[in-house]
Amino acid sequence: MAFADILKKAESQKREIADFLAEIVSIRSPSCGESLVVERICEKMREAGFDEVRVDGLGSAIGMIGSGKRKIAIDAHIDTVGEGDRSLWKFDPFDGHLKDGKVWGRGAADQKGGAAAMVYAGKLIKDLSLEGDFTLCCTATVMEEDCDGLCWKYLIEEEGFCPDVCVITEPTGLNIYRGQRGRMEIEAEVKGVSAHGSAPERGDNAIYKMAPLILEIEKLNGRLRGDAFLGKGTVVMSDIRSAAPSLCSVADSCTVYLDRRLTAGETKETALAEIESVFKRAKGLVRVPVYEEASYTGRVYSMEKYYPSWVVPENHPAVVAAQDAHRSLFGSNAKVGRWTFSTNGVSICGMHNIPCVGFGPGFEEQAHAPNEWAPIDHLWKAAAFYAAFPGCLLKK
Repeated sequence: MAFADILKKAESQKREIADFLAEIVSIRSPSCGESLVVERICEKMREAGFDEVRVDGLGSAIGMIGSGKRKIAIDAHIDTVGEGDRSLWKFDPFDGHLKDGKVWGRGAADQKGGAAAMVYAGKLIKDLSLEGDFTLCCTATVMEEDCDGLCWKYLIEEEGFCPDVCVITEPTGLNIYRGQRGRMEIEAEVKGVSAHGSAPERGDNAIYKMAPLILEIEKLNGRLRGDAFLGKGTVVMSDIRSAAPSLCSVADSCTVYLDRRLTAGETKETALAEIESVFKRAKGLVRVPVYEEASYTGRVYSMEKYYPSWVVPENHPAVVAAQDAHRSLFGSNAKVGRWTFSTNGVSICGMHNIPCVGFGPGFEEQAHAPNEWAPIDHLWKAAAFYAAFPGCLLKK
């Protein structure tokens, strides 16, 4: 494998890759509404010469190259969050465009940039005849922003697709990542007794019962355990709501929503036990919600909102192969780190023990931020990396 040829060919296509990213950024694709961008990516995969292109039952685009023994996946989710506060944007968030060496727009970094680079990696493999004893599956997956890992839980458990290794193309700044904290969502509710607001002493105000528990959750965050690689576990109260017969009544229920980030050694059971201990004295109800939204295909595939942490050892063949690909292409050793946020790896590796390694264009700080962008130079370099990785892995 001539790494110089891969790099040269990828660089010659950098404007094409950037234009394609700008195009798919301009196609709105919220979770459960990705059909148009999936259709365009499938067209591009066919143009690139993929051997097989299809859409799975949940709506993800699947592109296959080769039929060798080693099964390698490259994953990019292609749904995006919304624009947020429009006044924070200096341009239309869904007007993908090139300026100052960057592609701008919602999803450029998180994470349609990885999808564009992945598709062009397939083209590089075909153009340069880089096929070997591997089967490459490129997945442009849906619904990650709403429920990370759901798309891959479906692929593995319903369609029986279990690769040997998966490359996750979430933004890494062209560094190599090998893990992430897990997360879970938790609802906690306390009950009260309603009464007329003119005589609150007749009732039992659920909001007042919740107030000291909120302070306990804040204190709990400071006590959570840490890990040298993944970092500290955290808990954030992200929503609070109450119910009452009217706005001139004592609240008879109050519910909070918690975003719990899980470091190494923390599990659903340990995290729930901590929250239950806080709410026990108020006889609160603590539960993990279940995601049950219909995909754009109409398929409802439920998943509990628990997403385990995962770490791949630094000496794992997938990580070593990624380092070899980076060194051979770019002449330098990549920084090896981990994501702060969550990825589809929670299902692929966290639930199903399929090793994952991360390498993606763009920067993590751009995810969900206004005026989002990804460097054009990252796109073609990522495409070169994805094209070179299978050959490096076969040597391990």
